[in-house]
Amino acid sequence: MGRTISQKFNTAFLQDIDKHNKFKVVLCNNFKAFHDLLNGEGTTVESNWKGIKEAITSTCHEVLGHKKQQHMEWITVDTLDKIEEKLIRRQQSIPVEEEQKKPMHKLNTQK
Repeated sequence: MGRTISQKFNTAFLQDIDKHNKFKVVLCNNFKAFHDLLNGEGTTVESNWKGIKEAITSTCHEVLGHKKQQHMEWITVDTLDKIEEKLIRRQQSIPVEEEQKKPMHKLNTQK
C-alpha cells in the first residue's frame, strides 16, 4: 500500500472567529450529508471512517487551506560580505613565494 505525502492545514486560521464559525458550519453540513448516506445502507467501520475522514479533510481544505512552507535563505547578504572580506584578507596575507609553489605541485602530480 503506497503512502501519500500529507500536507498540513493552516489551523492558525481557526483563531479568527469568522473562520472558526465558517469551519464549524461547513463541517456540520458535511457530516449531515455523510449521516444521510449512512442511513440508506449497511456500512462497515472502514467505510464509516473513510467518510468521516473525507468530511474533515474536505472541510479543512475548503475553509483553512494548506500551510505555505516558508523557505528561509540559507545564506544572507551579511554572510556573503563576511566571506568576501575573509577572502580578501586571505589573499593579502599569502606571500608571493607561496603562490609560486602551487603550480609546481600541479606539475608534479601530472607526471
